[in-house]
Amino acid sequence: MPLPKALAAIAALGICFSLVACRSAFVQADIVNHTGGTVQLIEVDYPDASFGTQQIAPGATYQYRFKILDSGPLKISFTGFDNKAWTATGPSVHQNQEGKLVITLDPNGKVDWKPEFSERHQ
Repeated sequence: MPLPKALAAIAALGICFSLVACRSAFVQADIVNHTGGTVQLIEVDYPDASFGTQQIAPGATYQYRFKILDSGPLKISFTGFDNKAWTATGPSVHQNQEGKLVITLDPNGKVDWKPEFSERHQ
């Protein structure tokens, strides 16, 4: 292989490896509805942002991927199948955490938070 082609191949490999190494830290969130009915107007607040959905059917899971931009507590609000508004505060998070978060809603309005976070070193 001539030298210019070899250098081009090495440069291309270097770019590929740097792109893989520079991926952003994110959290995969699952909201699991074990309330026995459809929940509506679900909103999860995290530092400097939020996400949500209109409804989650009984036994269903809503999935969302997000990036933690700042430090602070997680919060959830939703309307239960009985039209009662529920809110709960979860664990605190901080920038550069990544991993998985499972939020389970039970029939009594209790919210179970299961964070599995690790620190992403940059």
